[in-house]
Parts: sequence; C-alpha cells; structure tokens
Amino acid sequence: MKTYKIVLTPILILLLLAGCKVSKDIASPKTAIPESFRNAQAVDSLSIANQSINEFFKEDELRKLVDTALIRNYDLQIAMKNIESAEQLFKQSKLGNLPQINLQVAGSSNRPSDNSLNGLSTSQFLNTNHIEDFNANLGLSWEADIWGKIKNQKQAALSAYLQTTEVKKAVQTRLVANIAQGYYRLLMMDAQIDIAKRNLALNDSTLQIIKMQFDAGQVTSLAIQQAKAQQLVAAQLIPKLQQDMTIQENALGILTGRVPGSIDRLASLENARVPDMISAGYPSTMVSRRPDVKSAEISLAIANARVGIAKANMYPSLTISASAGLNSFKASNWFNVPASLFGVVSGGITQPIFHRRELKTQYELAKIEREKTVIHFRQSVLNAVGEVSDELIKIEKLKQQYDISKDRVSTLQQSVKNAGLLFKSGMANYLEVITAQGNFLQSELELTAIKTAQLNATVELYRALGGGL
Repeated sequence: MKTYKIVLTPILILLLLAGCKVSKDIASPKTAIPESFRNAQAVDSLSIANQSINEFFKEDELRKLVDTALIRNYDLQIAMKNIESAEQLFKQSKLGNLPQINLQVAGSSNRPSDNSLNGLSTSQFLNTNHIEDFNANLGLSWEADIWGKIKNQKQAALSAYLQTTEVKKAVQTRLVANIAQGYYRLLMMDAQIDIAKRNLALNDSTLQIIKMQFDAGQVTSLAIQQAKAQQLVAAQLIPKLQQDMTIQENALGILTGRVPGSIDRLASLENARVPDMISAGYPSTMVSRRPDVKSAEISLAIANARVGIAKANMYPSLTISASAGLNSFKASNWFNVPASLFGVVSGGITQPIFHRRELKTQYELAKIEREKTVIHFRQSVLNAVGEVSDELIKIEKLKQQYDISKDRVSTLQQSVKNAGLLFKSGMANYLEVITAQGNFLQSELELTAIKTAQLNATVELYRALGGGL
C-alpha cells in the first residue's frame, strides 16, 4: 500500500496544479491609442469606414471592377488558401487533449544459431529450431495538460488562423483602394485628353490667323514658329496620355484577374463626387477595424501562447501509456481468446534536468519576442493614426487648392478669349495669345490632377480607417 502512495502522490500533486498558469499574459497596450485624430474637422462616432463598398463608391463601373476583383484577384485567392491552411492546423490543435492510438499488426520468425544459448534453449525446451511471434495490439499514449501547454498550443493555432483572416482583409482593403484610385486616374486621363484636343484646335485656329497675317506682311516667320511650337505641345500630350491610359487599363485588368484590355467607363471626372464633410470617427474604432492593427494585436496573443508553451516545457510532464492485444508464438493460436490476450499500462513523470540551458533560452527568447510584439503593436497603431491624419490634411488642403485652381482656370479662360479678340483687332501681339493659351492648358491639366488627388485621398482615408471589407 505504501508503494502505491509513493507512486500516486506526485501524480496527484501534478493534477492539482493542472489549473495553474505558468505564465502571465500581456494585454494589448490601450495607451497606444490616442483619443482623436489630428486634422479631424469634426469628431463623430460615425466613420466613413462603416459604409459598404457599394455605399461608398457611386460609379457603377467602379463597383463592377471591385466585385470582379474580389472574386478573381490572385493575391486575394492566395490569402484565402492561407486561411484554409491555418484552419486545418487549428482543427488539428483542437484534438491535442485526446490520446494518440496506434494499431500494430506484426509477425516474425527468428532462427537462432544451434550453437547459441538461444538456439540450445529453443531446441531443448521447445523442440524446435526457430521461434515465431505473432502480435496484434492497440497502443495508447496520453499526456496530461498539467501546465497548459496543449491549451496554449490551441490558442496559438486559433490566433494564427484569425491572423490569416486579417491578412486577407488587409489585402482586400488595399485591393479596393488600388482599383478605385486606378479608375479615377483613368477618368483624369480622359479629361486631360479632351483638354489637349480642345487646346490643339484652339492653337490651330490661332496658327491659321497668324499665317494670314504673315501672308499680309504684318508678322514675321518667328510668329508662325512660336504658334506652331505651342500647337505641338498640346499635340504631344495626346499620345503620351493615351500611352499612360493603356498602361493603367492593363494594371486594372491584372488586379481584376482578367487579360489586360480596355476598361468601360461612362462616368466623367467632372461628375465624380468628393464628399464635403468626412468623418473619421474615433481612433479606437479604427483600431478595431483596421486589419493590419488587428493582426498586430493577434500577434500578441500568439506571443503570449508561445511564452506559455516555452515555460511549460521546463516543468514535469505526466505521460500515461497503455497497450492491449493478442500475442502468440503460433499462428494457429494467435486468435485463441482469452489465452492470447495481453495488456500493459504504465505511467511516467519526466522532468527536464540538464538540456544545456536550451529550454531556459527558449523561454527567454519567447519573452523577448513578446516584448517585440508589444512594440510592433504600438508602432502599427502609430502608423495607422498617422496615415489617417495625413489623408485628413490632404483632403482639407486639396479642397482649398481645387477652389483656387478652379478660379485660375476661369480667369485664364477669359484671358484667352480677350487675347483672341484683341489679337484680331490688332491690340495684342501673337506672344500674348500664345502665352494665354499655354497658361490655360496647364491650369486645366492641374485642375484635373487636383480633382483626382482629392478623390484618391478620400479613397485612401477610407482604406486607412479599415473600409473596403
């Protein structure tokens, strides 16, 4: 009886300690999250990130492109496969508390030497010169999760699965933003080509007038050369813009998983809407939505679990094993029940003693990695808040730039008309006309670029807040 007590006492002590936690988890540092965004015009609990893709984007063609990309984009498909892989590992980890069972069926024949001890014993006692052994058994092995090692392994697998879903979301939000920005660049190029063509026609009209004055002896050939050079500036823009447009269409085709080709668009840059008031919400809401920040937060859960696993590896482990089946020296008696039945049960406690400090080093490295994860989380929050603040100031200042540029375009448009009238009446020279037309061309191109920058900044803010899911 004393022998059983001696054996069972340490096992019972270990089982009583099974609920104890060998490491303390570190929670996400909430102090890393500021109360509000810099440059936010109005603080509101609502955020544009709460809007769905179909609500945020008003252009039908753009929504179709996004819908196609969400199905066919290859980066997104790879992210989905990574989720499937992590899901399989998580399902496997959920079975960590179950015992491992193996079925073994074996047969052997051993012919010892007649001059060996085994051979002499076999021939003397068994009246045979060879030994047969037939065995069929089920073997069971189970490790008690005393220190929460298996629990932490399951937590790490679950967190890894959740992290792959956040990575997929990050790919999706960036994909949606890239498609929208590419689409708006196409609208900009459409508008700039129209501007270049209108300016080319205007330059051609001016050139014809100057040629007529040259024939009348009123101007020199220098006037024709200057007017021709100005006309070529507008003409050169058209093939360059067409080249950039084709490249952009190819890029959008690849993003949507299609063979590069033309992109249908009925909308125009002029009709594209830039919201007057944009609410970014609170940074805490952004942290709960933004995939890269959520991924960094999940990394902390993984790091906590790995610290627990490394710590548990330094403590004793209790393993129970059992084996039962049929065993016989003759095939004819193999399934003779109950004579061929056998069973073995054993239990053991293993305590690491000297592993060249390997286990201690692994534990210390796991703690360092956890500290690095906390720093990475703080950095990801800081970068995310900075991105939102950057886009907010861009939207605010681009609106001011757009209003100024629009007034400049209106002023230069009137100056072109006046220059043309004065030139025809002889009260202005050709240089004034050419200068006015050149300035008008540049101002219109700049206006389209600013309008596109406004749209892109709005899209980037939508992504930075975690929108596009």
